[in-house]
Amino acid sequence: MIVVMETGTPKKKTQKVMDRIEDMGYKTHPIEGVNKTIIGIVGDVDREELIDSLGALPSIEKLIPIQEPYKLAGKTFKNTPTEINIGEDVTIGGKEIIMMAGPCSVESEAQIMDTARAIKKAGAKVLRGGAFKPRTSPYSFQGLQEKGLKLLKKAAQETGLKIVTEVMTPKHVDLVGKYTDIFQIGARNMQNFYLLKEVGNSNKPVMLKRGMKATYREFLMAAEYIMSEGNYNVILCERGIRTFEDHTRNTLDLISIPTLKKLTHLPIIIDPSHGTGLRELVAPAARGAVSMGTDGLLVEVHPEPAKALSDGQQSLDFEEFDQLMDNLKDFAVASGRKIK
Repeated sequence: MIVVMETGTPKKKTQKVMDRIEDMGYKTHPIEGVNKTIIGIVGDVDREELIDSLGALPSIEKLIPIQEPYKLAGKTFKNTPTEINIGEDVTIGGKEIIMMAGPCSVESEAQIMDTARAIKKAGAKVLRGGAFKPRTSPYSFQGLQEKGLKLLKKAAQETGLKIVTEVMTPKHVDLVGKYTDIFQIGARNMQNFYLLKEVGNSNKPVMLKRGMKATYREFLMAAEYIMSEGNYNVILCERGIRTFEDHTRNTLDLISIPTLKKLTHLPIIIDPSHGTGLRELVAPAARGAVSMGTDGLLVEVHPEPAKALSDGQQSLDFEEFDQLMDNLKDFAVASGRKIK
């Protein structure tokens, strides 16, 4: 349920309403607009109890029930697009399409430094790279862990890029949080609810990847776990789903962009690298995503893809990424957006 406060209600009166709701055992999630404040109520809501208890309080304009199961991620709670600021000149969900790029895994100082410089020159704003890697095989490269995080930080400090990197367990949230600007929750962890709650208690943005077989409802309910803990800075990432087709690594669901934009106010980015698994398909998939209205792209880039320790077959080299960036600018303009 949502409580809409009257225009110009003082903060003290709004707080009294929130105190009453919390005394009843519910969580409150206020959003302050230019003229009005709305309060989202989360919990196993007893509608009649709330109406009886709040109906007599002054300064409440109306109570609105929320029909969809994702209370905070849905548009009833917030009907304007969410913009997530990641420091100076990086806003995800705004006019600019934000480019995130880098290797699947941080392998060495030279590799990550060279990549950071190259993607910065091409126009990317966020450096991606895995320090902790969930791999299908336990014998595959698992990442450099904290050493990898330190290398990411060094590259970011030199170039001014922001960092997105994966966190895999609740116990690593504090460690990864010391280095990253955006937590990445991988597809395999989309329904790791303890992890979702832990990043929900942080103050850093979270990029949530869609699970391999997740429906839109399941995807948004996973986002709800994070938001219900108080962190509203959630970025949804479509990275392809598992279907019967085995020519590509996954089936990239570009229709998720307009569909999710109907259902949620959260920004949506596309990962054409995992979505296709093939280097030659990354650029056309990226163009399609920009045309469909994506708020950003997450692209794997490596100095020498043939020598990459993971995902080399879907990684672009520096020249290919530079060409992609030049090519996407016209598509962005045609879609009413921009890529700087």
